[in-house]
Amino acid sequence: MEHSSFPSAFSTLFGELPKETWCCSDLYKWEGFWYTSSHLPAAMAARLNFQANDSDVFLTSSMKTGTTWLKAIIPTIMNPIGRMDDDNNDPLLKRHPNELMPSLEVQLFKENPNPDLSYMSSPRLFRTHVPYPMLPESVKNSACKIVYIARDPKDTPFEKEEEVDKVLWRCSLERLKNLEVNQHGADPWLGFKYKFYFRRGSVGDWKNNMSNEMKEKLDRITAMKYEGSDLGFGH
Repeated sequence: MEHSSFPSAFSTLFGELPKETWCCSDLYKWEGFWYTSSHLPAAMAARLNFQANDSDVFLTSSMKTGTTWLKAIIPTIMNPIGRMDDDNNDPLLKRHPNELMPSLEVQLFKENPNPDLSYMSSPRLFRTHVPYPMLPESVKNSACKIVYIARDPKDTPFEKEEEVDKVLWRCSLERLKNLEVNQHGADPWLGFKYKFYFRRGSVGDWKNNMSNEMKEKLDRITAMKYEGSDLGFGH
């Protein structure tokens, strides 16, 4: 694993971490959580070096839980233009949601362990897939906002009602899936085609893909993980 731009201490630590191979990818267990080899160095660097501002907004989630949709919704809510009828300045027409909320471990800290983020205007919008305990301490100790989305693993900032309707239309899954900017091109950080970020978006679609045995096993795991939290999924 080559990470020439990262401190040698990181490379030394990799050799000491538990390692498993899953789906042709090397996974490393760092402080109780598993990371791919491509994400771990940046996650370490972000935790060590990222400095949060009180006005920052963080989108945190596991992968494939609706993150891409929220990457469109949050910038639209934060930007007054998103709540207006002026489509000429709609950022969703010109940029994939990945570009509107950059990732700590996939983009910003992937090539540089201590990037200069002074160019970003306030409020800064970020996203990450790292679990809460592994967020940078500056995030947990600041007044920044954390938006968390959870989804069944089997599957009031407005003044006017018209503004809500405008955001709902602009960020509707059907519209996002069919925008030209999301139909072509690929993610420069991971190489995935942009169109693959938008799936069916239907709650309970797991029923079309999983057997009862698979469903029951995953339900047991979910119940164990969420025990004591009062959280759960009804589908």
